Amino acid sequence: MAVSRASCGLMAVAFLVFNIMLPAAQAQTMAPAPAPTSDGISIDQGIAYVLMLVALVLTYLIHPLDAFSSSYTLF
Repeated sequence: MAVSRASCGLMAVAFLVFNIMLPAAQAQTMAPAPAPTSDGISIDQGIAYVLMLVALVLTYLIHPLDAFSSSYTLF
C-alpha cells in the first residue's frame, strides 16, 4: 500500500489551507472603541509649551538689554 507523492503534496496543501482559513472563519467582530476622552494631559502639555515659549521670548528680549548695559562689546 504505497502512497503517491502527489497525494502527500495535496494533503499538505489542504492542511495549510484549512489551518489558514478556518481560524479566520471563526473570528468574532471586535467591540467598537470607546469615545476618546480628554484627561487633561494634552491641556497641561499645551500650557507648558506656551509657558516655555514665553520664557524663551523673554530671555531673548532681556539678554540684549543686559549685554548692552555692561562693558561687553558684541563685535
